[in-house]
Amino acid sequence: MNKLKPLVLLWFTAMLSVLILQPSEAFAERNQETPSVPGTHARAASLIDVTSGRLLYSVRGDEVLPIASLTKIMTAIVAIEQGRLDDKVKVGKNAFAKEGSSLYLKLGEEMTLKNLLYGLMLRSGNDAATAIAEHVGGSEEGFVFLMNAKARALGLVHSHFSNPHGLDAKTHHSSANDLAKLTAYALHNPVFREIVRTPVKSAPNPNDPWDYKWANKNKMLRLYEGADGVKTGYTKIARRCLVSSATRNSQQLAVVTLNDGDDWNDHAKLLDYGFKNYPLKSIVQKGELVEGHQGWHAGASFKYPLRDGEEQMITKKLKLIAPKPADFKLRARIVIYLADKPIGSVPVYSSGDDQKHSQVEGER
Repeated sequence: MNKLKPLVLLWFTAMLSVLILQPSEAFAERNQETPSVPGTHARAASLIDVTSGRLLYSVRGDEVLPIASLTKIMTAIVAIEQGRLDDKVKVGKNAFAKEGSSLYLKLGEEMTLKNLLYGLMLRSGNDAATAIAEHVGGSEEGFVFLMNAKARALGLVHSHFSNPHGLDAKTHHSSANDLAKLTAYALHNPVFREIVRTPVKSAPNPNDPWDYKWANKNKMLRLYEGADGVKTGYTKIARRCLVSSATRNSQQLAVVTLNDGDDWNDHAKLLDYGFKNYPLKSIVQKGELVEGHQGWHAGASFKYPLRDGEEQMITKKLKLIAPKPADFKLRARIVIYLADKPIGSVPVYSSGDDQKHSQVEGER
């Protein structure tokens, strides 16, 4: 019996140190019910809150896999950021009759970049992808360079692009988590957001007496309440791939599944799971006064998706900022933490400096 005492004492000391060093996290873990996580038919899946960028669900999320036409999410956002939407894009020989899904553009045909982007995202036109790449990047290779540069800038460490359309290639791949992060980024762009949520788009047709009319291939727009995007994909190697998004109660979520034979139903389940278990909670309200500093107030609101029990794990710290001539009334930042991990911040201003900063939002 005496031999057991040191072991019991060691165990007790270890447990006590956990409770002392991590009181809020340990308490929350003991007193919250873990949400029931739905299964999927996907090889890999990811669920993200678009506003905050928080990953809410991930299964094999970092596994490198072929992604088919989900590639076009990157093609679209690079073209929107690097190109001019009113430019006329000419269909060259590399784009004409491109294999796979197509808009059936004619050789030499001209269309605005904006209309081509609708054809790219609604009908997944590989001819549109190639024409866009050659116009914006100077060549397909030049555009692919821009795609990979954007991937690095966004921290997509499991992604590499070899073309703008997603046809299978050995060095062309991404992961569910990377695509979730890319999608959340892209959905902050109003042009991208408007394109992917469009059910049907008409565009001028210079070769026939009728306009082009493109119906969105994304059935989630019809199957799921609040659905507002994003992209379908399929190749024989990648199999069925899908990114969908939906907005409810001012919260937007996005789901990625790769190689999923039942993707429409799986996406509905994952979106339901996210909205039910991770609602956006208000952490800081714009105009909220800062205790102990007369006339100081938060310059933006901050919301974050939290499951039951996590609100008590939120802490806020005020970090002072040395005044600058260009922004002399910016006094500090409120840094928000979840279980001691920083999740965002908002600026703090002194009174009278709210007008020019009225559009500032909380930063991730």
